[in-house]
Amino acid sequence: MTLWGGRFTENQNQLAAEFNNSLPFDWRLAAVDVRGSIAWALALARANVITALEAEQLVAGLNTIQDEIESGQLDFNTGEEDIHSLVERRLGELVGAVAGKLRTGRSRNDQVATDFRLWLMDTLEQVDAAAQGLQAALIKRAELDLEWSVMLPGYTHFQRAQPILLSHWWLSHFWPLQRDRQRLRQLRDRTAVSPLGAGALAGTAFPIDREALAHELGFNSATPNSLDAVSDRDFAAEFLFVAALIGVHLSKLSEALILYSTREFGFIELADAFSTGSSLMPQKKNPDPLELTRGKAGTLIGHLTGLLATLKALPSAYDKDLQEDKPVVFDAADTLRRMLPVMAGAINTLTVRGDRMAAALDAAMLATDLADYLVKRGVPFREAHGLAGQAVRKAIELGVSLDRLPFYEWKAISPLIEEDVSSVFDFAASIERRNVIGGTGRAAVKQQLEEAKNVIRSA
Repeated sequence: MTLWGGRFTENQNQLAAEFNNSLPFDWRLAAVDVRGSIAWALALARANVITALEAEQLVAGLNTIQDEIESGQLDFNTGEEDIHSLVERRLGELVGAVAGKLRTGRSRNDQVATDFRLWLMDTLEQVDAAAQGLQAALIKRAELDLEWSVMLPGYTHFQRAQPILLSHWWLSHFWPLQRDRQRLRQLRDRTAVSPLGAGALAGTAFPIDREALAHELGFNSATPNSLDAVSDRDFAAEFLFVAALIGVHLSKLSEALILYSTREFGFIELADAFSTGSSLMPQKKNPDPLELTRGKAGTLIGHLTGLLATLKALPSAYDKDLQEDKPVVFDAADTLRRMLPVMAGAINTLTVRGDRMAAALDAAMLATDLADYLVKRGVPFREAHGLAGQAVRKAIELGVSLDRLPFYEWKAISPLIEEDVSSVFDFAASIERRNVIGGTGRAAVKQQLEEAKNVIRSA
């Protein structure tokens, strides 16, 4: 059954119909479609467009459909064009001809925009909860590794840079997720605007109280312009942006963990439960979940760019191109709901090899501390930087570690250097010198950890 066709003299071509139909994916809107329809029936009754008895019949039938959806009894394989047609057809089977009155003053254009926003509002909360779960795993990991003051080389340009606490590194992946969660919450507010009552494009001709209808459905307000209401997919594009950025953040974390799990680094080992083997090489232990996370970040970016390309040249009001919004949003949501818990599980169960991290620390990584040592003796930092660089070069020339440079070489570099220069070459002390807010010192990381816990508790 289609919701149109009176002006047509022949049936739609079968291939064209299959190409046109959205039920294969928009069946996921079934529950929110029923919610919106119940609210619409009641709004029609309040506006005296239908009788209270008719509204009661419609609501009873729609509640039955909702029960069928929840129990898995509603058949989605009946060949309807879309979820709206299926619900209306089923409603007709349940309550008879009065089902046709539900269509009064409402278009599929405002209906689908309403359904999509309701669905996304629910989904944003689910994604936020999954992101919080990963944050909790990072906090747990950081707390455990802080207890042991595990150190590792910090990298810039993927070259050894300065020593840091591993806990500081874990928390560096907590805060991007917190920004992601802030964006999810902000997006929910922007999504919570009801298009219902906008009609096809010009607004409904019946005296519907759109603000009351919006609040009844859990929206914050009604859309101020009917043309914009049925065409606006900013919320879908913005969700795909947030999803893509979450993907980028998880990919960054995955990339580091993949490298750190190699035998060349050996900093971590993934649990068997979050690894796979090779069909040919028995010795292999592959970080496939991390690699898939890295790969799916590209898919999420593709969804965003694809929808933006669809939206960029659409004329006013609704166009069928907008049917392409839902598959990518559905897939992005599914991806995040799978990916975030897997990442949390991998982090909760991995093993940290603190001895391998400590063995990778190199005295040259304390060259900045050497420059700071000279600064404390009155040398301008730019000059101190150059002198420290000379010391690094001399150690390379002599084939020794920077901390093993003979004292006479230190004196040749600067007469201000005394024997206490040896105190510079203490990795733990270097870390402890950085106890500013946001720094890698133990007290600073402990403070940061408490802040992160407060963020989780207040969510």
